Amino acid sequence: MKQIEVVAAIIHDSEDRIFVTQRGYGEWKDYWEFPGGKTESGEIPEEALKREIWEELETRIVVERLVDTVEWEYPAFHLIMHCYLCQVESGHLELKEHEAAKWLRKEELESVEWLPADRKVVRELVLCLKDGISKDTDAEFNKDDFKYPELAEKNQRMYHAVDDNGFTNFAEA
Repeated sequence: MKQIEVVAAIIHDSEDRIFVTQRGYGEWKDYWEFPGGKTESGEIPEEALKREIWEELETRIVVERLVDTVEWEYPAFHLIMHCYLCQVESGHLELKEHEAAKWLRKEELESVEWLPADRKVVRELVLCLKDGISKDTDAEFNKDDFKYPELAEKNQRMYHAVDDNGFTNFAEA
């Protein structure tokens, strides 16, 4: 099966909103995704992400850190998607390839129809960004802090620390 490696930007702003885009073409038209695209040969993921966001949105971004790498089996290919937390450095997020875009608060992340691979990242973000999670960077894992406690232990490796912006450090603890 064909394998495709892509990068995706989880762009957040000072109001803790996440920027999402709606596909305007192909089999998955009208589904929502984190913007990004394919890596080119010899390109490191962070460079690919900056290039893709410039091409798709005419915006310069700051890539903060890797959030997750998702693997997903689509009918025609195997996807490997590296998802990075980012902020806008300059530009106005002008749509060049997408049908629509919007900023969503963490409570709204599950309100749109996501592409399957992106849906997996959204579930993890919702779990880790639930109201009430301490901003204490030395916080201990507590499954009661999660929206879906039955999934918390599965995601324990992701709950390590929350930075000053309220975003969880998703690195292995």
